[in-house]
Amino acid sequence: MTKSRCGWVTNDPDYLAYHDEEWGVPCFDRQRLFEMLCLEGQQAGLSWITVLKKRDAYRRAFYQFIPEKVAEISAETVGMLLQSPELIRNKLKINAIINNAQALLAMEAQGEEFVNVIWQTVSHHPLHQSYTDYRQAPVRSPQSESLSKELKKRGFKFVGPIICHAYMQACGLIIDHQVNCFKYLETNKSLG
Repeated sequence: MTKSRCGWVTNDPDYLAYHDEEWGVPCFDRQRLFEMLCLEGQQAGLSWITVLKKRDAYRRAFYQFIPEKVAEISAETVGMLLQSPELIRNKLKINAIINNAQALLAMEAQGEEFVNVIWQTVSHHPLHQSYTDYRQAPVRSPQSESLSKELKKRGFKFVGPIICHAYMQACGLIIDHQVNCFKYLETNKSLG
């Protein structure tokens, strides 16, 4: 029996695994939240499947998104990364990853926890929404506007409200699985 999934999912095995195992699952892991914020920024102007197909290459190039290591990437290394066909060769986007690692570390040096700043936007509890068609879900929200503002204030780049909304959906802050999707039922049960 075929599982019913959100309408944006294709038959691509990577997309299926991403939808079924990751998208919309509440994440509280600092490194993964940082990775997803960076990858959502890489998506700007592109499709998510493009980034998803390159995710392993990004993980290799950016030290598994360990902020302390990413923050130290040199201009020389950036030059080499911009030559890599495995990555999206956009200097602003590549530099944004390094900038965001530095912003995260600066924020934490001031006593603010990255995970807390991300989750406080939804009062530390996922927002569960109900749509019969994924196209009904908004591309931005008051919560993504708030997160965008908070991150920009702290020096993050490529964190506009639309990118932040996609990020919040991906990391389970906003759960937008369609009501007929098997993940909607699973998530609804797990959140009580």
